[in-house]
Amino acid sequence: MSPLVWVLTIAGLLAIVAFDLIVIARRNHTVTIKDATRWVLFYVALAGLFALGLFLFSPGQSGSEFVAGYITEYSLSVDNLFVFVIIMARFAVPALAQDKVLYVGIVVSMALRAIFILAGAAAISAASWVFYIFGAFLVYTAVRLVLEGENDESDFQENAALRGLRRVLPLSHDYDGEKLVSRASGKRQLTPLVIVIAAIGMANVIFALDSIPAIFGLTQDAYIVLTANAFALMGLRQLYFLIGGLLERIVYLNVGLSVILAFIGVKLIVEALHGSHIDDIGAIHLPHIGILTSLGFIVGTLFVTTVVSLLKSSRDNRREAVRVEIED
Repeated sequence: MSPLVWVLTIAGLLAIVAFDLIVIARRNHTVTIKDATRWVLFYVALAGLFALGLFLFSPGQSGSEFVAGYITEYSLSVDNLFVFVIIMARFAVPALAQDKVLYVGIVVSMALRAIFILAGAAAISAASWVFYIFGAFLVYTAVRLVLEGENDESDFQENAALRGLRRVLPLSHDYDGEKLVSRASGKRQLTPLVIVIAAIGMANVIFALDSIPAIFGLTQDAYIVLTANAFALMGLRQLYFLIGGLLERIVYLNVGLSVILAFIGVKLIVEALHGSHIDDIGAIHLPHIGILTSLGFIVGTLFVTTVVSLLKSSRDNRREAVRVEIED
């Protein structure tokens, strides 16, 4: 992409972030399901319009690569939402303040992810063997997800960095609505919301260690990687309020995500082998996995994961209802 396109895109993303802040500042009530649904559809529509622009005005497979990358980043973000739910509950964040906390934490993580993406793009352009590292890491992550099983409260532990912030920052003991700074005993103090924002931001950066190598397995275009991440993260806050209660029903989410990560990891390794002019391993021919094949596999895996999860949850609920009825 030309420098002008980069500048216009970043300006547009910053404008959306600023618009989001204005909406939050004017909101004087907790986010309802109706609010969340409307904003999720808005951000998905924005991503769709951006993809349409790529299909119409950008040569090659940019549009398909963006769609595949966006869906992958968004699906990986859904798993992250469970940790956000745990953080909010663990710190007992007031309902009215949750929107603001997520906004600041996600904006901070967007800036940090941009640095990771540029560093990853530079590493890939400098040495093709980086594909082997990314691929092996994604396969390892996929295995780890399967072994960990379903999400639970142990997925979040207050780390040394958060404990260090507690020691050095002038923190008050209690929340003051949605304020980040309050006055107590004549002194200005930071409220515990600052620690929660730090926890959200750190969690997002840790999640980037999985998601950024995954999207580089679909495209090596830093512009596509950056915009797909940005659009996925911008819609993440509203998705938190929309499907927070649904997360517990998608019981096979980790399995589905592990399949996707393993697929992309293998794809990266195969592409690295092709780059080394290795097209066959013994009698096995290494196929070229195109972006449309990748997109179909990702969408199909997510569909099957969701349907099977909801069927299992429904069956378990019926069994529980029968058990309760028998006991009564």
